[in-house]
Amino acid sequence: MDLANTKYGPISGIKQNGYTVFKGIPYAKPPIGDLRFRAPEEIDPWDGVYQADTFKNKCMQSELPKEISFYIKEFYSNPEFMPECSEDSLYLNIWTPANVTSEKLPVAFWIHGGGFLGGFGSEMEFDGEAFCKQDVILVTINYRLGLLGFLAHEWLSEENEKGVSGNYGIMDQILALKWVYENIGAFGGDPENITVFGQSAGAVSVQTLISSPLTGNMINKAILQSGGGYKSPIIRNTNLKDAEKIGEEFINLSKIKSLKELREKSADELLALIEDYYLHRRQTGKEGLFFSPIIDGYLLVDGYDRLIENGEIKNIPYMLGCCKDDISITSEGGEHSALYQGGIGFSHKLEEIGRKPAYVYYFTRDLPGDDSGAFHSGELWYMFGTLKRSWRPNTIADYQLSDRMVTAWANFMKNGDPSQEWTPCTLNHPDVKEFNIE
Repeated sequence: MDLANTKYGPISGIKQNGYTVFKGIPYAKPPIGDLRFRAPEEIDPWDGVYQADTFKNKCMQSELPKEISFYIKEFYSNPEFMPECSEDSLYLNIWTPANVTSEKLPVAFWIHGGGFLGGFGSEMEFDGEAFCKQDVILVTINYRLGLLGFLAHEWLSEENEKGVSGNYGIMDQILALKWVYENIGAFGGDPENITVFGQSAGAVSVQTLISSPLTGNMINKAILQSGGGYKSPIIRNTNLKDAEKIGEEFINLSKIKSLKELREKSADELLALIEDYYLHRRQTGKEGLFFSPIIDGYLLVDGYDRLIENGEIKNIPYMLGCCKDDISITSEGGEHSALYQGGIGFSHKLEEIGRKPAYVYYFTRDLPGDDSGAFHSGELWYMFGTLKRSWRPNTIADYQLSDRMVTAWANFMKNGDPSQEWTPCTLNHPDVKEFNIE
């Protein structure tokens, strides 16, 4: 497949060995000028053939601080995979093994992590080749981050017809999902078989999407990796009023006098102001994910746990889990961590409300090359099949583990069952699938 005929016009991709990759497809108008701090707008059709041959800009974000230089070495050290920052960043990428549009292959829709402050859809650990070999189409997306993605303020709520503000980054994800739902058939995909999956903030995003009425019937399955779950400490149940107070604190600290002035600031000026605000928050002991999804009564109508308890999340197959040395909000780690227990709790709560329980996993492989263990994000190299890009001295057993994980993820995306002797985590049999080298 060299050309995909979408509702916006034809798109040309790059033919690879057994698949085609389409890089940097726009799914929304650039959220600049008057469109800054607004819901994303659908793009206009284009003339001619769109050349999807280059990964586009990542969303505006600060450089990673030196205290997490570990992740710079791990994922962000190769300049080949480091795009420029820009507000013009609402693009998606598609890897498809289809030769004709009629194949109706399952679709995997990936949402990157990064604390809602960083990351992008073309990071070096992400790639669709391994999924294409399993006859699964991979889509990765960019979405607005930090202040630009989640600023709430009464100025913005007053101009909005729904009386809400914030959640722009999640609305970007929803519009990207809509774009895929409406156009993936042109790439040989099945719009009725889309699995939304993500890690860390991407997993929180997935939980937001399966909890929002705005996603309708576009999601067929979901995977949450190291984020989300039931009674998860990573999820903040921030309501609109509290989010507006955070926005007001930022506006006051930045001495911005009007919404017009806020929109006239350059992206770089805003980035400098938000870094000053982060410093202020740290100095006053108010750290945490303060720019993140908001319970606004529109995109999210209630708290995450209550939506699960009341059966107001999508009734679809779920898979979720975490890593042995994952991010921890408390001193409790491993199988005692809130992330581990939150995955089991999510599955058990599904069963309690009459739904099918989830498949729960636990990644325990201590990655070779240092003493970082099975760290937060460590499983990404394995489940994307991109170990060859890693600096680590991976063994044959690591590649075999990667093959098992790619196959399990792909099987789940195809039919909701990862197989591999992996049973759901039920109340009577709280089984958790461990992934480690053999």
